[in-house]
Amino acid sequence: MSYKGTVKNGVVVLPPEARLPEGTRVEVTLLGTAEQDPPFLRAILKLAKPRPDWPEDFALNHAHYVKGHPKRS
Repeated sequence: MSYKGTVKNGVVVLPPEARLPEGTRVEVTLLGTAEQDPPFLRAILKLAKPRPDWPEDFALNHAHYVKGHPKRS
């Protein structure tokens, strides 16, 4: 007997006709993989570069570095 399902939120969801008794042992074989990231996100991640010249706390204290506000701790 064989059923095809999909993964949703980390759980394999089988079609409604797949009525398996509780405790049934199953084997999962990957038929293919879903695309990990949408093309737009892949392009953005490819263009994103680390900024070694920026301070480590730039995200937290950007107002300090840009406008001279007091630093947050």
